[in-house]
Amino acid sequence: MSIWWSLQLRREAASVPLARRLLLSAMEAAGVDADISHEVSVALSEACSNAVQHGGGHSEVYRVTASIYGDMCRVEVTDCGPGFPSGAPPRAGILTALDTRDLQPGGRGLRLIEALADRVRFDNQPGSGGAVVTFDKMLKWREGALLRAS
Repeated sequence: MSIWWSLQLRREAASVPLARRLLLSAMEAAGVDADISHEVSVALSEACSNAVQHGGGHSEVYRVTASIYGDMCRVEVTDCGPGFPSGAPPRAGILTALDTRDLQPGGRGLRLIEALADRVRFDNQPGSGGAVVTFDKMLKWREGALLRAS
């Protein structure tokens, strides 16, 4: 068994907790460990906040897609803004030391997503622009979980 859902949300701050609550509810119903659910929901909140803040362009909406398949959760947040600057993609990997760039406003959400997820991709939509943040998290299950992989 698996779960898959997709939402189209308005680019407003109230959409962030809505997406987070829906994901947490799905993970709770599936039987995902509470600590893992929390980590995924925080990463989702950061990706959604980024889309709300920077995902302008020609659209007032952004899209969240999430799936649980086997022992993996994948979340993708796509907006219609300018995307990530070409030639200057976000730094890969988890930060190991604080530097002066990390003291500047903005950008810490992407680092937090990297720290919480097992695999992260920061891309732009082909042709139309817009950022695409995709992250995967290996799941742990509570005893008696409904979707636990066999």
